[in-house]
This record gives sequence, C-alpha cells and structure tokens, in this order.
Amino acid sequence: MANPNIVTVAYIYGQSTNYAPTSTSPVSLLNNASGSGLVYKVDTIIACNTSASAVNATVSVYPAAATQGSAPTGTASPIAYQVSVPPNASVVISDKTTAFYLLENQCIGVTSGTSNNLNFFTSYESISD
Repeated sequence: MANPNIVTVAYIYGQSTNYAPTSTSPVSLLNNASGSGLVYKVDTIIACNTSASAVNATVSVYPAAATQGSAPTGTASPIAYQVSVPPNASVVISDKTTAFYLLENQCIGVTSGTSNNLNFFTSYESISD
C-alpha cells in the first residue's frame, strides 16, 4: 500500500461526492482503491436528513476499499456512531478541525437508520506525490 509523501506533493485536487443510502445496511461513501497512489485528506462529512423524523447516522472507516454504494468489508472504525440527525436538518460529522487521512485500500462507510432519508456529503483533497 502506497502512502504518498505529502511534503513533496505533485498535486492536490479538491473533490466532493455525495451518496444517499437506499437501505439501512452500511454502504461505501468514499473509496480509495488499492494501487491508486493517492491519499485523501477528508475535510468535511455532512449528514442531511430529508425526512420529517429524526434519523440516526453512523460513519466509519473500513480497512478495505469498496466502490461507492457497495457494502464495505472488514471491521468498522466508527467516526460517529448513531448520531441523531434532526428532521429536515443537517449534522456536521467531521470538518476541517477534525480532518483525517484515508489511505489506499480504505473506504468510508455510512449507515442510515432509516432507508432513503439521509444524504451524506463529503469534501476531500486527493493528494499524490
């Protein structure tokens, strides 16, 4: 697994992605594939509730890559566990003050307590040496 030297980077690209789980099973929000040669600096993760009832959100890092929307594998390392997202509101799970790195062959998995009610948004920097 490569871990780029972030002191002498070749490029840093700002990126963002979102995903709305359609079930209550964990799914991958952000994937850093094995052999990518990249490290992702995750700056922001926001959970947005589009329903009229509170919904729990869980966000974890998994030790194996999984394409967006597919089930992550391995033991989850929770960043936020069953955080209640109020009706028609958003909760910041992580921001620049709690930024972290996602290495190759890792993914961020998200779980919605109710199907089709949460949308997860993430903003990150893709870094290569």
